[in-house]
Amino acid sequence: MTRVDSLTGVRAVAALLVVLTHAAFTTGKYTQTYVGLMYSRAEIGVPIFFVLSGFLLFTPWVKALARADAEKPYDAPSVRRYAWHRVRRIMPAYVVTVLAAYALYHFRTAGPNPGHTWLGLLRNLTLTQIYTDNYLFSWLHQGLTQMWSLAVEVAFYVALPVLAYLLMVVLCRRQWRPGRLLGALGVLAASSLAWLTLVHTTDFLPDGARLWLPTYLIWFVGGMLLSVLSVMGVRAYGFLCIPLALVCYLIASTPIAGAPTTSPATLGESLWKAVLYASIATLVVAPLGLGNRGWYARLLGSRPMVFLGEISYEIFLVHLVIMELVMVEVMHQHIWTGSTFALFTLTMLFTVPASWLLHRFTRVRN
Repeated sequence: MTRVDSLTGVRAVAALLVVLTHAAFTTGKYTQTYVGLMYSRAEIGVPIFFVLSGFLLFTPWVKALARADAEKPYDAPSVRRYAWHRVRRIMPAYVVTVLAAYALYHFRTAGPNPGHTWLGLLRNLTLTQIYTDNYLFSWLHQGLTQMWSLAVEVAFYVALPVLAYLLMVVLCRRQWRPGRLLGALGVLAASSLAWLTLVHTTDFLPDGARLWLPTYLIWFVGGMLLSVLSVMGVRAYGFLCIPLALVCYLIASTPIAGAPTTSPATLGESLWKAVLYASIATLVVAPLGLGNRGWYARLLGSRPMVFLGEISYEIFLVHLVIMELVMVEVMHQHIWTGSTFALFTLTMLFTVPASWLLHRFTRVRN
């Protein structure tokens, strides 16, 4: 699909939120206070990335189905082309980052580093590190702890053509039936809640199962929902969606969504977090994906936001390694101490040029 500047700019928002939440964690601001929970909920950047992926990647299938009629039957996008584009977009910069992190931490100690082995390197390079029991003590590598979400993203890439086939061919019979599509997406979203119930009430799955795709499918479905609504001609407006997203964020920043951790301890907290995060991220993307051209789209479509959005993936990849170096070598502070704002600012100061270089030299040119 044609690039929309504001959709690129919202990637910058997602990346900045991820850096902010990690800066808050590193400086010890993850507490059970309301402010501490607000800091931790800045991890909403990850759901925003997932909603964007659901929207942008599912839209070609939706448009192909909407164009189908008696004279021009449904012609699905090429899975081979889709897979190649995903590999060439994700893997070059990722492989460079992983190899650099392993080389750096071979000469540097930054706490327990169970993933720093040859098998750990293989696991991280293949994005299979989350498919294990005792993930935190098996393949987790310092400087790459955020990559669990990339492993989930890649799992969605693999699942999407299968989901598209089931939705477009099996369910809709190659005909444009938006009602059926929307209903099926609702079932997919509910499957995330069913999966969370399963992993919280049984013990036969590895503990890493809480980090697998079914847990987060509801966030991708938010984007897939927007792709169907976009083709239907539905519009959303920033002056409505953004205040609603902020209200949901304030609600999520209460104990209702659990302690400041990736995976809440109880089933109820996990369900609330999944639903609230899906709502927030979908509301943030909705005005941009559904054609609104107001103040919100203009802000995120501005040149600085588009620039940061273009290197947002690389910012996500390298910022944790740089943050650790900034904390120790530049700020000369110990973990759980210092200013979140100072660490965030200095990290971005070094991360942006590093990310630009990584983007420039690893992107595949057409």
